[in-house]
Formats: sequence, C-alpha cells, structure tokens
Amino acid sequence: MLTSQVVRILILMGISFFTALALTPVVIKILYRYKIGKQIRQSPETPIFSSLHKNKEGTPTMGGVIIWGTVIGLAFLFLLLDKIFDGFWRYFNFVDRAQTYLPLAAMLIAAILGLIDDLFGVFKKGPNGGGMSIKRKLLLYFLISLLGAYWFYFKLNWTVLHIPFVGNIEIDGWYIPLFIFIIFASAFSANETDGLDGLLAGVSLFSFGSLTVVAFALGRYELGAFSATLAGALLAFLWFNIYPAKFFMGDTGSMALGITLGTISLLTNTILFLPLFAPILVIESLSVIIQTISKKLFKRKIFLSTPIHHHFEALGWHESRVTMRFWIITAVSNGLGLVLFFLSRMILN
Repeated sequence: MLTSQVVRILILMGISFFTALALTPVVIKILYRYKIGKQIRQSPETPIFSSLHKNKEGTPTMGGVIIWGTVIGLAFLFLLLDKIFDGFWRYFNFVDRAQTYLPLAAMLIAAILGLIDDLFGVFKKGPNGGGMSIKRKLLLYFLISLLGAYWFYFKLNWTVLHIPFVGNIEIDGWYIPLFIFIIFASAFSANETDGLDGLLAGVSLFSFGSLTVVAFALGRYELGAFSATLAGALLAFLWFNIYPAKFFMGDTGSMALGITLGTISLLTNTILFLPLFAPILVIESLSVIIQTISKKLFKRKIFLSTPIHHHFEALGWHESRVTMRFWIITAVSNGLGLVLFFLSRMILN
C-alpha cells in the first residue's frame, strides 16, 4: 500500500512536470502576442526598486497560470476519466471531498483574483499604473481568509491546534482568528517574495515538497498527491523562470501559491512548522513590516529597500546570487523542519 502510494505520487509529479513543460511554449506565445507585459511601478517611495528593475518592464507576466492551470486541469481530467472509466484511472484521481476540495477551491479563487490584479497592471490601472493598491490586496487576502475560516470552523468543526512535542490542544473559537492570520500572512508573504527571477517558485518548490512528505506521513495520500502535482508544475515553471526569466509568475501565481500553502498547512495541522517550511516568506514579510513601522514611528529606514531581497540587490548582489542563497536557506530549513516533524511524531506516539 505505502509503496503503491509513493509510486503514485512520483508518477503524478512527473505527469504534472511534463504537462506544464509542454504548456509553457503555448502560454509564452500567447503572452507575447497580446503584449501582456509587466509594468514596473514608478513611485517616489520606491526609487531603488524602480531603478533596479526598470529593464524588466514589458517582460510577459501572468505565467502563474501554467502552475495552477496544470494542477486544476489534471485534477479535473483524472476525476472525469475516473467517473467515465471505472478502475484504472482511480489510481491517478486525487480529487477528494475530505482532503483536496478545499485547497483546489482556494487555489482557483486566489488565482482568479490574482489574474484580475495582473490585468489591471497590464492595462496600467491602479496607483502608478501597477495594478491594485496594497490596501485592496490586503482586503482581498482578508476576505479569502475569512471565507476559509468560516468553512473550517463551522463546516468542518476544526478547533484543534497541534503543538510539536506537546500534542493537540483545543482552542475552540480562537481557531477563526488563527486561520485568518495564517492565510492572510501566507498570501501577503508570497506576494512580497515574488520579486526576483525564480525566487518564489524555487522556495515554494521546497515548501510543497515538504508538505507532500508531511501529508504522506499523516496518511492523507490525496492531499500528498495534490501537493506533489503542484510541486511538479512548479519545477517546470522554474525551468523557464530562472534568471533571466522568460516570464514572471504574476499575482495570479503568487496569490494562488501563498493561499494554497497556508491551506495545506492548516489541513495537516502543521502551521507551527510553517516558518521552517517557508522561512524566506517569513523573512520577506517581516522585513516589510519592520521597515514600515520604522518609517512611520522613527522616520528612518532599516533596510535600503524592501522586501529584503531588494536590500541585497541594493548592496550590489546580483539577483541570481540572492535567489540561490535564499534557496539554500530554504533547503536547510525544510530539512530541519522535517526532522523536527518526525521527531515530534516519534515522541508523541
């Protein structure tokens, strides 16, 4: 049984990788044909960012459709084949009411909202022609997290928080603000991290890889298959997104990844491991928060530019160096996170 599930997960990851790889040239052609290019915000508040990334203006964006489009497309295809041809295709169908309905729905909703924001940017709508304002994005994150919190608490009756090496504790109604915080924070952090070629895709690959292992260890094989399928699509996307990127992920990709990451961590009750599974996302968002507070209260900047990857760029680091070192940090942190996860299970069992 376990061997069969491991093989299944690896096959789904491979199918997802080659499907996304095959779709990419088509998507690139469409993006170039309709001139769906990135608009760099020109703002007096972000002079360093504007100067460092001015040469990237016009690069095709919304490439994130390759990632979520592959995952949702395969989910629908295998579900349909399973319904029509009973038997063989059940092996590949990972759509499950209890395990994957919610992350699939969350991914699709977030992707569509992000797609709308990307289109605003392409048509130079919003502040400085760069799409939705930060306040509107934060409001969207909050509304999505509120909807998810309602579903988890009132529909699924989730009221338990797992503390590593301690066990499950009942938090009852406090689960609602906790859920909102996790989804809100993961969406915001993913958006902030998506600023260099290959950065968010690379660190997310490690994160979803770890969550695949976690889901498998918990016996949630459908959720593990979903996460592995997402990792396969990310790997194919990364093939074209590493420096110099042929296209950008866009908000349609970053929002979908961030909210899906938070949702899976909640479904596996591993939110306290999330800082280890997604350390760069935490660091990036913290740098923005610290910078904002410092500027508001003390009228001075802590970093040359935020998110923090721009700070290192401003120091003279090439963006590929920043990206690779952030990948290394993520790999080490995920390894530590998995070790602690299994140690906790051994002790509690």
